[in-house]
Amino acid sequence: MTSLTRRRFLRGSAAAGAAVALGACSSAPRPRSPNEEVRVAVAGLRGRGRDHVAGFARLPNVRVVALCDVDSAVLAQAAAQLEQQGTHAAAYADYRALLDRADVDAVSIATPNHWHALQAVWACQAGKDVYVEKPVSHNVWEGRQIVHAARRHRRIVQAGTQCRSSGAIRDAFAWVREGNLGRITLARGLCYKPRPGIGRVDGPQAPPGSVDYELWTGPAPMKPLRRRNLHYDWHWDFDTGNGDLGNQGIHQMDLCRWALGESALPPRVFSLGGRLGYEDDGNTPNTLLTYLEYERAPLLFEVRGLPRDKAAQSGDWGRGMDSYRGAQIGVIVHCQDGFLRVPDYSSAVACAADGAEIRRWEGADDHYANFIAAVRSRRPQDLTAEIEEGHLSSALCHLGNLSYQVARGGPAADSGWLAEARDRMLEHLQRNGVDPAAVQRGAWLDVDPGQERLAAPADAAAQALLTRAYRAPYVMPERV
Repeated sequence: MTSLTRRRFLRGSAAAGAAVALGACSSAPRPRSPNEEVRVAVAGLRGRGRDHVAGFARLPNVRVVALCDVDSAVLAQAAAQLEQQGTHAAAYADYRALLDRADVDAVSIATPNHWHALQAVWACQAGKDVYVEKPVSHNVWEGRQIVHAARRHRRIVQAGTQCRSSGAIRDAFAWVREGNLGRITLARGLCYKPRPGIGRVDGPQAPPGSVDYELWTGPAPMKPLRRRNLHYDWHWDFDTGNGDLGNQGIHQMDLCRWALGESALPPRVFSLGGRLGYEDDGNTPNTLLTYLEYERAPLLFEVRGLPRDKAAQSGDWGRGMDSYRGAQIGVIVHCQDGFLRVPDYSSAVACAADGAEIRRWEGADDHYANFIAAVRSRRPQDLTAEIEEGHLSSALCHLGNLSYQVARGGPAADSGWLAEARDRMLEHLQRNGVDPAAVQRGAWLDVDPGQERLAAPADAAAQALLTRAYRAPYVMPERV
């Protein structure tokens, strides 16, 4: 860090400390008039970040006043696009400098996963409301820290799980929980999404010249880049991403937990899978089966990144993916007398046991608009995806990955839903030319839901994966 940046950081840390000291006794910000302008800053401007800019810019009486990205080329492009639309936004490489601005009301975070929680906590401490992309955290502990920060500083914090703004899905889940299909027996999440390999390199790679790699790395270990692409492929490195369970899968994991009506972590979790079918520089599984053993009904999650068979690998993977009961990236809520299918982000279909359609729901509201409405009302309960909901669903993904990372050997022998899903997964892998013996069995982990820790006696290595070793000065504080 330069001396100027270091001074700014220390000054910001002191201000954050003062905010922490005062936060518990400060009065909540006043409600805003719908005609009062809300000024938003967006951090992370590739992929989802571009959607954040467009999503907020189109809302009435909302203005994007600042942009932040560690890639100067991406930052310049985003700023230029806003200028063409008649809006000037200040540009920042360092997120901490952005938080010094008194005219920023809210920060929208679309950076890589390993930055989400720390940036959200810093924003709360700086008196900003927060919209943070999914998963809201990179590990279980730091997700709860965002919740603590939101409560202490009385901030409006929305998780980017936009399915929560679908009235159709909300009504469908309520209809199912009323018993219209009998008792729920299983919530099954599906992430059958094409994920070809990212290639292999034979040594350290130079990051793009436009990127401040030290800032990009932030709280993660400072290591040489050992893959072809810095951007996006960070999803497949456990130092910075959470695999597809925590990338695409977090949406469907959240829907499953919502359908079950669960508001805590499960008592037990188990995963098995692997990065199978190719060799590349990723280390997160492209095939994963996760079983979350809630008492009322289990939650089972299936990740498949390979297409349906070896022949499909030579064609368009997107057209060659498996499906289950009419869904590829969706949710199936199994019930005694039928099932509910949620095939996308805004609809649901109730079916009898033979698959005949009984009822259909469609429609969703704007998730960004919901956040802005809550910023104006100052009522966290107005949010459709309040931060605690985002934390819990993100934590389910982290627990699934954690079980996988604490390997125990070959596939588990079991019965019921888990055995059924395991057998279909092994058949899928065999069709892709993968030896089932390559599947890695995770550990059955007992969880203390109240403490959000592994129950004793827990493997020390497993317990350590509930958090991470943060790289100074990008350290998540114990007291937020």
